[in-house]
Amino acid sequence: MISSQGFRSFKDSVMNNFIESDIHASQHSTSSIKNTFAPAGHGLIRVGSRRWFLQTGLAGMGGLSLPGLLNAADADIAERPKKSVILFWLSGGPSQIDMWDPKPDAPQEIRSPFSPISTAVPGVQFTEHLPLQASIADRISVIRAVDCKASNHTPITMQAGNPLARRTNDGKDGAGYPSMGSIAAKFRGANDPDLPAFVGLANSWTSDVYGAGHMGADFNPVKGLELTGRFNLPKGISAPRLQDRDTLRAQFDALRKNVDQHGTLGAFDRSTQKAYEMVVSGKVQKAFDLKSEPDATRDLYGRESIGEKALLARRLVESGVTFVLVSGAWGYFDHHGDSVRWGGIEKGLKPLIPRVDRAFYGLVTDLERRGLLDETLVLMMGEFGRSPVINKDAGRDHWTNVMSMVVAGGGLRHGQAIGSTDRRGGAVASSVVRPQDLAATTFQHLGIDLNSHWVNHQGRPMPIVQEGGRPIPELT
Repeated sequence: MISSQGFRSFKDSVMNNFIESDIHASQHSTSSIKNTFAPAGHGLIRVGSRRWFLQTGLAGMGGLSLPGLLNAADADIAERPKKSVILFWLSGGPSQIDMWDPKPDAPQEIRSPFSPISTAVPGVQFTEHLPLQASIADRISVIRAVDCKASNHTPITMQAGNPLARRTNDGKDGAGYPSMGSIAAKFRGANDPDLPAFVGLANSWTSDVYGAGHMGADFNPVKGLELTGRFNLPKGISAPRLQDRDTLRAQFDALRKNVDQHGTLGAFDRSTQKAYEMVVSGKVQKAFDLKSEPDATRDLYGRESIGEKALLARRLVESGVTFVLVSGAWGYFDHHGDSVRWGGIEKGLKPLIPRVDRAFYGLVTDLERRGLLDETLVLMMGEFGRSPVINKDAGRDHWTNVMSMVVAGGGLRHGQAIGSTDRRGGAVASSVVRPQDLAATTFQHLGIDLNSHWVNHQGRPMPIVQEGGRPIPELT
């Protein structure tokens, strides 16, 4: 019987044939994108380092086996339509009145300090700091009646598309229900077997990205910002050597033969196998290489970090990732007032909106000109809205009764405002859209059977769509 120490030694010897240990990895544990506004920086963790394999975990691969990882092509994946989702997460709660649902005739204490402007859709107005989104309003849909009563100041409920997924304790476990991205990872997988199914691009992971819950760690998102960098090959490793799949297979087969007979091969080994394969394919390196983009394209998205994350999201779905989550910073839309971190409406929200406006416009425009918009569903939303009445600190507080969001692409019907709020902008007046309706719309776009179930840790089948969710009829 091989000892645990012997197993570790053997595994290390295999890994050392391919990777160089990165002794400086601990110095690079933060994102290359420093904050919401700053330009993206330089590389972080060297792809192929031990720390990269350990930290990324390479979850969200759909539990693929080694033979599936090493096959040159997957017939099912190759033949099916490449459907994907980009969720643009506005952490903190975007103000509906100050963005997509202006109330110019409301009382002074309610109406926005920003002026309304016309959009490309007659009769639909946004506020003045969204001119780029206004210019493509005929190619997007604004949903003004999203019911977010079940949501809290976490990503759980809305990212899960499930009113039963709530913060139940300090661990923010969402009662074990999975996120939409994790559902996509399990029931669809990646559009390319050499890439992960679900990638998060966020600085604050716990606060801004929700994962698989009790569905299992195999379907958690990959930490995308830890995959950014220069992608230098480890010292002494040449591309031809990495591309020798026969050699790679032999190494893994040797490891598996020696370990499987003792029943000790665990999740780490599956993750390592996938990580090796991702390095071998070269597709990850290519997808994360923003330097290959023309200056005009990078300018289209904006050179701040939120724009570069949006551009990276396009590159990822174009390469074969199914679900990408983009977040600027933790709570960056939490505009309670000038005395708190993100400021109030004028001092905090006003300089932020144009950056998000440009990033979203750049993403939609770029996807469209590349012929990817119909196959890519783009969602922009947060966890809830903001209070109708401006508080004494020149901000707006949390508001779970209603919020606005924006949808683009996915081959859906656009050029419309769906639903409405009352004259104060604080309550749904017509055509409510619930979290479960959002989930049903997303899964239908991905070609996932809405009657699918996953099995929780108690062995109970759990529907992927809860509480009577149905695709949003105005979009479909």
